[in-house]
Amino acid sequence: MSDPHYDIVIVGGGSAGSALANRLSADPDRSVLVLEAGRSDSRAAPFIHMPAALPFPIGSRFYDWRYESDPEPHMGGRQVYHARGKVLGGSSSINGMIFQRGNPMDYDRWAQAPGMAHWDYAHCLPYFKRMETCTAGADAWRGGDGPLSLKRGPATNPLFQALFTAARQAGYDRTDDVNGYRQEGFAPFDGNVHRGRRQSAARAYLHPVRGRANLTVKTRASVTRVLTDRGGGAAGPAPRAVGVEYVHRGRGRRVRAGEVLLCGGAINTPQLLQLSGIGDAGHLRGLGIDPVAHLPGVGRNLQDHLEVYIQYACKQPVSIAPWLAWWRRPWIGLEWLLLRRGVGATNHFEGGGFVRSNEEVAYPNLMFHFLPIAIRYDGTSPATGHGYQVHVGPMNSDARGEVRIVSPDPRAKPSLRFNYLSTERDRREWVEAVRVARDILTQPAFAAFDAGELSPGPSVETDEEILDWVARDAETALHPSCTARMGTDEEAVVDPSTFGVHGVDGLRVVDASVMPDITNANIYAPVMMIAERAADAIRGVTPLPPSDAPVYRHGQHGDAPPTG
Repeated sequence: MSDPHYDIVIVGGGSAGSALANRLSADPDRSVLVLEAGRSDSRAAPFIHMPAALPFPIGSRFYDWRYESDPEPHMGGRQVYHARGKVLGGSSSINGMIFQRGNPMDYDRWAQAPGMAHWDYAHCLPYFKRMETCTAGADAWRGGDGPLSLKRGPATNPLFQALFTAARQAGYDRTDDVNGYRQEGFAPFDGNVHRGRRQSAARAYLHPVRGRANLTVKTRASVTRVLTDRGGGAAGPAPRAVGVEYVHRGRGRRVRAGEVLLCGGAINTPQLLQLSGIGDAGHLRGLGIDPVAHLPGVGRNLQDHLEVYIQYACKQPVSIAPWLAWWRRPWIGLEWLLLRRGVGATNHFEGGGFVRSNEEVAYPNLMFHFLPIAIRYDGTSPATGHGYQVHVGPMNSDARGEVRIVSPDPRAKPSLRFNYLSTERDRREWVEAVRVARDILTQPAFAAFDAGELSPGPSVETDEEILDWVARDAETALHPSCTARMGTDEEAVVDPSTFGVHGVDGLRVVDASVMPDITNANIYAPVMMIAERAADAIRGVTPLPPSDAPVYRHGQHGDAPPTG
């Protein structure tokens, strides 16, 4: 029996893969197969759909790949845990549901590289708008009829109001919308919550079109290798991707494809490329893998956001700590199941802000997520009473790491070395981050609530003590990226116009790995924008025209958007 054939095979039914499946299968004459290694995002699994239940899937063998970094040399040899979604919707099914585009100058920085001029913010903004429905209202910067419905955090808890006032007292402005004209400042945040339920990429893009006759989705289908026709050697045509091998329900299978799109994310995509013979030829030969294309940049340039929690005890009973009591949880679940409201219907990351930690940076290099409770991602809390916290860390670190396979066995997890805290600038900005956070949290606006710092605590004060604490306590914000970056230089992996892998026909990469540099915020929104742009490139349609909407630049434009 011959192998089945599809026009498009999408490897990974996560964030980008869900968007591509929707857009590319809109043509009924194009057959599309999505292969997702994780399980289905069934509605019978409330922990991935209830917004407040986000700590539960993280660390679960059912929904999380449960990666760990190599021992980090600048963190005392710590291995940093990395959760990645092992379910339809990928990490958008287990993340914190915070929707942040990043700063316009992130994209203008991308555009400075050769061949990347069309990646400036003016060209990206139309795609950000196309993919969203901003329930706070559409305008020149926000979309009103896209698949992603974004709920603006109410941020009505008095602790949020204290944060916004304290930020002003410390010299940091309010802004109307961190995804709009001006990112810099403090404001309520947008979230991927719709009608009280997490809205993952799969729920927004994939499930509404699952009934299309030309779209097939297989879960628990783990791709182990991209199949290539090696062409005519050095003097002949480039090798071409012609399909994939995968394991489904314990059996090895093959499928042929007109094109293969890799959407596995910044860890899985470089791993699969290397397993398929695409990467640094010397490294691959050392593992017994016959190189198909020598692309030394595969897996390199790994970037991430590291964060700490600055936690305070609260004098007044206004935090959400009482709702953590086990005896309350059945009521929370029942209210959410029946009415889609209450404590379970929000991610509680309803506000925060972006600031510059020094006058040398042109745009914000620190992001603050505020929570009206003192708790860690795994659900543990440092105190039994009321508390609050900010999550903070440098957003434009110059530390660079690498994803590298250690075996030709696709079941072996790759080596992950992030090199956190490895540069002088990164360490300097970490000290600034902690000091800025403390400055805001000790302003008069918090006087009525401040019962003392819980973490790191008053014993951590000098630069050296702060860095030692960060090395011991920091966690990843779960934003790995940039490991198969776009560009035209010899370290680049992906063509910035076609998303094609350099030197291999019929193979494209569309996920966080193609980002040249990490943006200064959560990366889900940029990944979805990239997927929207890739869909147009693959379909061969004319790109959306660039936007002429102005954006705030410190020292160049007014604090408020222009009117008229």
